[in-house]
Amino acid sequence: MSDGRTHFGFEEVSPEEKTRRVRGVFDSVAGKYDVMNDVMSAGLHRLWKRFAVEVSGARAGKRVLDLAGGTGDLAKLLAARVGPSGTVVHTDINGAMLAEGRDKMVDAGLILPTIQCNAEALPFADRAFDIVSIAFGLRNVTRKDVALAEMRRVLRPGGLAVVLEFSRVAAPLAAMYDWYSFNILPRLGKWIADDEASYRYLAESIRVHPDQEALKQMMQSAGFDDVLYHNLTAGVVAVHIGRVY
Repeated sequence: MSDGRTHFGFEEVSPEEKTRRVRGVFDSVAGKYDVMNDVMSAGLHRLWKRFAVEVSGARAGKRVLDLAGGTGDLAKLLAARVGPSGTVVHTDINGAMLAEGRDKMVDAGLILPTIQCNAEALPFADRAFDIVSIAFGLRNVTRKDVALAEMRRVLRPGGLAVVLEFSRVAAPLAAMYDWYSFNILPRLGKWIADDEASYRYLAESIRVHPDQEALKQMMQSAGFDDVLYHNLTAGVVAVHIGRVY
């Protein structure tokens, strides 16, 4: 990629253009985001998120920052783990997604600190959290290296970063997965969310996101220790974990 450029799906664009267009994608899909997640993953996204929370080590009294928290699935699970003595801060750069998550949690009787912020410039002090999580959001960040460095900055010694993201599927399944992603997924987006283009972008964004080993190296370069990952569903998604000493 040429200097100063980044990917929006398969297109090469300026960082400013990517930020603007990603915002447009999530403004468009916010109202149908949860329904589409259930349909396009056959409900598996709920199991993936539960696994991410399990390996996060969240427990009573912990302070957690959930980035790109969107409609609040991960924040709700984390809040149940940390209890009233802990804190989960629910954040997203996109106001429409954040509002969906806030309203859904309020309807369930859960009120969490909710802040609209950019993962590349977090408005939090150094060493403020025990855990930082991001689920299905890192691939949409314009400067992933900057966001990872920010996650590292706000973690306390002994803290943990948890990154749940689509990754590189096992080779024997690649052809079938590609067919589903580029033929079925956009059609589901059109039928359910009346938005084919956004779901075509989401399929493309998975293909240009760093694979398991590349993301591990990025986290190490950002200063994380003992970085490891777990492949789920044959590598359709992976959970990366990085510690801070």
